[in-house]
Amino acid sequence: MPEKTKASGPAKTAPARPKRPTWITWLLRFFLWTAGLAMAGVLSILFVVAVALAVAYPNLPDISELADYRPKLPLRVFSSEGIQIGEFGEERRNLTPIDTIPKVMKDAVLAAEDARFYSHGGVDYKGMLRAGLANLNKVKSQGASTITMQVARNVYLSSEKTLTRKIYEILLTFKLEHLLTKDQILEIYLNQIYLGNRAYGFAAASEAYFGKPLKDITIAQAAMLAGLPKAPGANNPVNNPTRARGRQLYVIDRMQDAGFITAEQADEARKEEPVLRDAQDPNRLHAEYVAETVRQLMYAQYGDTTYTRGLKVYTTLVAADQAAAYKALRKGIMDYERRQIYRGPEKFVDLPQNPKELDDAVDDALSDHPDNGDVMSAVVLKASPKEVTAVRGNGETLTISGDGLRPAQSGLADKAAPNIRIRRGAVIRVAKTPKNTWEITQLPEVEGAFVAMDPRDGAIKALIGGFDFDKNKFNHVTQAWRQPGSSFKPFIYSAALEKGFSPATVINDAPLFFDAGTTGGQPWEPKNYDGGFEGPMSMRRALMKSKNMVSIRILQSIGTHYAQDWVTNFGFDRDKHPAYLPMALGAGSVTPMQMASAYSVFANGGYRVAPVLVTRVTDHKDKVLVDRQPPVLNESMRAIPARNAWIMDSLLQSVASGGTAAKAQATLKRTDLYGKTGTTNDSLDAWFAGFQPTMTAIAWMGYDTPRKLGDKETGGGLSLPIWISFMETALKGVPVAELPAPSGVVQVGGEWYFDDYAPGRGVASLGVDTSGSGSAPAAESLTGAPVAPPAQPEERNRILDLFRN
Repeated sequence: MPEKTKASGPAKTAPARPKRPTWITWLLRFFLWTAGLAMAGVLSILFVVAVALAVAYPNLPDISELADYRPKLPLRVFSSEGIQIGEFGEERRNLTPIDTIPKVMKDAVLAAEDARFYSHGGVDYKGMLRAGLANLNKVKSQGASTITMQVARNVYLSSEKTLTRKIYEILLTFKLEHLLTKDQILEIYLNQIYLGNRAYGFAAASEAYFGKPLKDITIAQAAMLAGLPKAPGANNPVNNPTRARGRQLYVIDRMQDAGFITAEQADEARKEEPVLRDAQDPNRLHAEYVAETVRQLMYAQYGDTTYTRGLKVYTTLVAADQAAAYKALRKGIMDYERRQIYRGPEKFVDLPQNPKELDDAVDDALSDHPDNGDVMSAVVLKASPKEVTAVRGNGETLTISGDGLRPAQSGLADKAAPNIRIRRGAVIRVAKTPKNTWEITQLPEVEGAFVAMDPRDGAIKALIGGFDFDKNKFNHVTQAWRQPGSSFKPFIYSAALEKGFSPATVINDAPLFFDAGTTGGQPWEPKNYDGGFEGPMSMRRALMKSKNMVSIRILQSIGTHYAQDWVTNFGFDRDKHPAYLPMALGAGSVTPMQMASAYSVFANGGYRVAPVLVTRVTDHKDKVLVDRQPPVLNESMRAIPARNAWIMDSLLQSVASGGTAAKAQATLKRTDLYGKTGTTNDSLDAWFAGFQPTMTAIAWMGYDTPRKLGDKETGGGLSLPIWISFMETALKGVPVAELPAPSGVVQVGGEWYFDDYAPGRGVASLGVDTSGSGSAPAAESLTGAPVAPPAQPEERNRILDLFRN
């Protein structure tokens, strides 16, 4: 039977879906397409980053050395008290540990550069977003570099703005954060960052801009320094005070916003007037010649590393003595300059009448004529024989009249030559007088030198190598070979004591004549300074009055070769003092430093002590590399017998009390002063060499190319006042010294003698007429000792020059 089948009815269909609009379909496709591209982009970026990491990270520099941060540190030179007197190096930097940097400085830097420094991991994403939005909205531009990123860039990378450099910077940032602590990173930043004016690091910048150590800065000063990293050349207070002030106020605001300072502190900081270091500060210690001498010594020892390893050199210099020497020498030179003929303005410029243009014209005119300490430059606005009005570079207007015009009177005369006439547009020099008025002056052409040392150990207490180091770097103390004139006579007298002479020996101050046969050239008839002769006198009086005839007779008697040998005991070079009679008048060559060392032999009882300038050298961590203790006087250092030194002291004391240097004792009011004036023929060189038992000092004046100082200019008038002015400071509080008589001397009739050359046993007289006539002798012809070399006439003529007191 066929199978039954179920009847089929109508088929059931699913409910119809609503039809999707076309635009939705396309939108879905767009999102899927965009998501795909984004995913591909992300994957691509990740791939690129991965490749960059794989390639760049292994090539990153080794930063482990930053754990022991050692930047380039300059050579620094200090006085004995630790006052810095010089710095040499490409980078002015003072490495300062993080724990000694004041909190106010750290807070100012964090507020200005990276307030979230201690909370982010090196890259501040919030800061980047904030900076991006600020820049997008065109508000005040903000940076996104953290302190760690700046360290990475400043220590290892260039400043070029490329994607590659930025990748390296970020990678280095992460590496630094992994290797170092936050304090280590901040310490590197605070010491490494460039802040303008050759200053690297905030400690150096504090000294450069404010002249004070970092530990002493105020909130306002810290804020000004913290504003420098963004644009150290443009924002520093020297180059652009206005922009520096704007940055300072911004940092103060940021410090207040960050909670580092209160509103009251912020208000006080905003009101504080900036006081910058003045390069022309009259109270600044001037020791440029000393610093340069030390630089040369260190370079000879350490080579090129001298300027990068952070050496600290401590000298024997005493700040008060150095300041007194600088002031005394400059005053002595300027006092001399006031007596010279006015040489005219340094320059003439055309000045506009428009006041707005005048300031720029004055600045341009003075740019090549900066102030020279207390000798300042100015531009004349109007001039007449009775009054001159001038303006200085700082805008100060001066009115000069009366005695202030006297030094330049020839430049104000109606008939003054055009090149010396003082008129509108003339660049002149001005200086303050003791009465606090202004006077016209001029930069000196004459030079000078001053050196002072402790004769007991050779420590140099003051050294001024010239009027101004920037003007003339030639160190006249150590490099100038000059003729000492009569200041050399004590060494001849010292030699004579060993030959039986005594202070009481009577020697004839009478005319001398040497014919051509004796001199080997031109006849020689030496003269005394005053041109007269006083006849027989004691050796003491002869030195007091600096009698040339007496010195020549003494040298004639003891022998030139003997004297030449003797003076080497004091450190003089034999070949600089030829064995001829003009040696008695100081015809040889010495340096002021040699004279200081030589006179110290008299001052310390007969010992030769080498000058000492450097006592200690340390590295940047204060590890001592050199430590030189002052020498202790002992017999191995003896140059001359103690009794010789003591009697010479007695003679030199007479010079300072009643002789050519009597002004010394009269002014200083003490009896323990000793010394000798010296003026060469035609007044080419002017000296005073003297001492007190605790201080030897030498003053010299002359022209670099020797020429006459003036007919009436002498060592007693030029150099002695410098010496006295210095000693007023150097001997303040020093008790008067009384030197005990050593063994080997006796006093007879109020005069001192060697015990073996007492009256009746030594030289009683020399060149004295014993005929009993009592008349003054005619010119006496001396023979038996060469007067000048038989050859080389030019050298002979130089030696034959006469020297006066």
